[in-house]
Amino acid sequence: MATTTISSSAHDSMVHTAELDYYGRRLATGSSDRSIRVFSIEPSAPTTVNTQEASQDTHRLTATLTAHESAVWSVAWSSPKFGTILASSGYDGRVIIHRESQPSASQQQQQQQQSGAGGRWEKIYEFTLHTASVNLVAWSPAELGCHLAAASSDGNVSVLTFENNSFSHVIFPAHGMGVNSVSWAPATLPGALTSAGTGAGELQRRLVTGGSDSTVKIWSYNATAQSYDNVATLKGHGDWVRDVAWSPSPLSKTYVASASQDRSVRIWTLPAGGNVEDANAWKCETLEFEVVVWRVSWSMSGNVLAVAGGDNRVSLWKEKLKGGWQCIKTIDE
Repeated sequence: MATTTISSSAHDSMVHTAELDYYGRRLATGSSDRSIRVFSIEPSAPTTVNTQEASQDTHRLTATLTAHESAVWSVAWSSPKFGTILASSGYDGRVIIHRESQPSASQQQQQQQQSGAGGRWEKIYEFTLHTASVNLVAWSPAELGCHLAAASSDGNVSVLTFENNSFSHVIFPAHGMGVNSVSWAPATLPGALTSAGTGAGELQRRLVTGGSDSTVKIWSYNATAQSYDNVATLKGHGDWVRDVAWSPSPLSKTYVASASQDRSVRIWTLPAGGNVEDANAWKCETLEFEVVVWRVSWSMSGNVLAVAGGDNRVSLWKEKLKGGWQCIKTIDE
């Protein structure tokens, strides 16, 4: 198994975010030094069976983006379906969308000779309607189109849409005390892949948000109003909800994880056939920690949850066959 260790981030201050692209070959990082660094990850040479140590992928800094005026909190790669696009947000209250243009054949040859990689980056859109820090940005599933959600400390969520070669936006109040995180639901209804009934295969544009009011809220797109309706509010946390993550699995159950300042992670489960808009239908299991929990993230298959806390540890959790969640691995710094 190959691993990647970036011993020098090339940043001059604390790194707040790091995101791999769809293929795992590009890494973007954001920092308090107001910059974004883009690295190319090169696979290591195959190792023999008798090799004791894991092989190390190599990395190379390929671009530095300096469009923000203050700390960069979040970066997010779009689906490659829409090109090489990177969104970012920061303390300056701005959401910026960057695009990499592919170099010509002669430019590619010159870059290879100079040990460079990639094309030229340009800022293609800047959204400035938020009045406070924008804490997180997240792209929608590609099946829904090119939509970018942003969570802001001003209490609002914005959704930017690129369609017909132009950007449009929706902005709506979500959490009065500030929005810390946002995550998209899978494009299809739970069970749609195995059901031939009414609604099977229907695309749904839904979000989950976490706020400083200690609540988790579910939002559904209202095509008539061209905005998002709060269809369910999940309560239980005793302090700020720092992060939320909707499991990408479109199977029979629906899972949403929330991480809180109250030192807990709550896993909200909607049984097969349950109504996503009925808050009472969501069943909750609480995982207790000794420290503040900052981030939660699901595996691609949606059945393993990674939890990152203030003790510099990442723990992996999986649901047991008879119900309940168990820690299957802990990764120390």
